[in-house]
Amino acid sequence: MASAAGVSISTASKALNDTGRMGAETRERVKRIAGEIGYRPNALARGLLSKRSFTIGLLTNDTYGRFTLPVMAGISDALVDHGVSVFLCAIEDDPALAQIHVDAMLDKQVDGIIATGKRLDRRLPVDLSNLHVPVVYAFTEGTQNSVTFRSDDEQGARLAVQWLAKIGRRRIAHITGPKDFFSVRERAGAYHQVAGHREPVLYGVWSESWGHEAVEQLWERPGEKPDALFCGNDQIARGATDALRERGVKVPQDVSVIGFDNWEIVAAQTRPPLTTVDMELKELGRQAGLTVLALAEGRPVEPGVRKLPCRLIIRQSCGGKAPEE
Repeated sequence: MASAAGVSISTASKALNDTGRMGAETRERVKRIAGEIGYRPNALARGLLSKRSFTIGLLTNDTYGRFTLPVMAGISDALVDHGVSVFLCAIEDDPALAQIHVDAMLDKQVDGIIATGKRLDRRLPVDLSNLHVPVVYAFTEGTQNSVTFRSDDEQGARLAVQWLAKIGRRRIAHITGPKDFFSVRERAGAYHQVAGHREPVLYGVWSESWGHEAVEQLWERPGEKPDALFCGNDQIARGATDALRERGVKVPQDVSVIGFDNWEIVAAQTRPPLTTVDMELKELGRQAGLTVLALAEGRPVEPGVRKLPCRLIIRQSCGGKAPEE
């Protein structure tokens, strides 16, 4: 490739790696000819020169992939233009398996590790605090003085309940998951801040059957019925919507329904399609990827928890017009 460009090997290397001193025309000519002839730098040689492997390990106990796959998509989008690859290791909740995968990542000399999971308030079953490579946490609990990215559940819940109030709903009930989840408590707190304490919070499990059962409880008690349901995830919301339809309650004419997660395989197939809160997991992954890259390159990064805002996705289950309209 160097001979095709009429330069020395060292000059060609500097041009392709944007190092060294040379004219802009020479640098551009080398890059253009490299592209024309399909030249690919040797990854091993590049790694030896830079003392980097240009790989990032992604460790997760979310074996179903509900949260990890969008996070990984964001990480890959962030790193692909930097020539960095990501490889995923699923560890379930097995400490021994987790340690095997961490050791394998270190043997491969990864430039860094991103840890992710299936809930914000649980650590992965392996200690990542004293590794010689940088570690960033995304959608899982990090260690002290680590860099951790998480969605802002309180802000997301407030978006949902404020929207219900804006379209005229006054009796808003909240059906959600187990109370021992940090995210559940954050969302319930935001719900009370906006809607008050007129309606109770119904805590249960993350399932359609619980959403169905919760509607039965709400409609069997005496007094006025809710005119809106804010649900802790999309599965609960789908079960609640089915239960309302079975009772002859129209959605959204009689009752508006909002879910949480924007799990499109559920939200888009609900009848009517579900208004829901998107946790922006892809953006969360993108930010985590850029941060672990910065750490791998020796750039300073302030430790702490970074909360990324959620976004409300308006579909037909809520009624009203989209915010931008």
